[in-house]
Amino acid sequence: MKAIYFAILSLLLATVAHAQSAYTVKAGDTLQIEVLEDPSLNRQVLVLPDGSVSFPFAGAVQAAGRTAAQIEDRITAGIASNFASEPNVFVTVNSVGQAVSRGGGVAAPRTIEVFMIGEVGSPGVKTLERGTTVLQALAATGGFTRFAATKRIQVRRTDPKTGQQSMATINYKAIADGASLQSDMVLADGDVIIVPERRLFE
Repeated sequence: MKAIYFAILSLLLATVAHAQSAYTVKAGDTLQIEVLEDPSLNRQVLVLPDGSVSFPFAGAVQAAGRTAAQIEDRITAGIASNFASEPNVFVTVNSVGQAVSRGGGVAAPRTIEVFMIGEVGSPGVKTLERGTTVLQALAATGGFTRFAATKRIQVRRTDPKTGQQSMATINYKAIADGASLQSDMVLADGDVIIVPERRLFE
């Protein structure tokens, strides 16, 4: 029965992948990644402005400029050492992003757009009220996955004038355990919140 399920799911995913075979992934797109041998790895990921996606065991994988099939090959190579035989990985484009290029036009003054990636329940581009803090934004992600390293959440910010990047680290676990909220910070338009994968024994 399990073999039949895998065969049907493989056929369905392969059909969708074939329809998308000519599409080149871009920053801001949302991808659905499926690993048939380990459903706990299945997730949606956001293609960051630098063109990369993050996936457990594979780390950062360049996605922009590649087709879904090419991304599948990269992820398969990145996670293969964790399986007895080569895993079956399927990548489909869930949605085409439009929030990455924000130049031109009049921006909505009361909201900002923040990228949520990594080990969160609902990754993607979030439209939030100005003044929203990191912890408030995390509350809108559907929680963390079981792989989340909540002690070292990163907030990356790019200065729109100079292009210089800065990074802050927040220990969500410590705050949840009653630590001071001083480390919380107000988000700015274009911020990227990264919840990394937990290390072994972390």
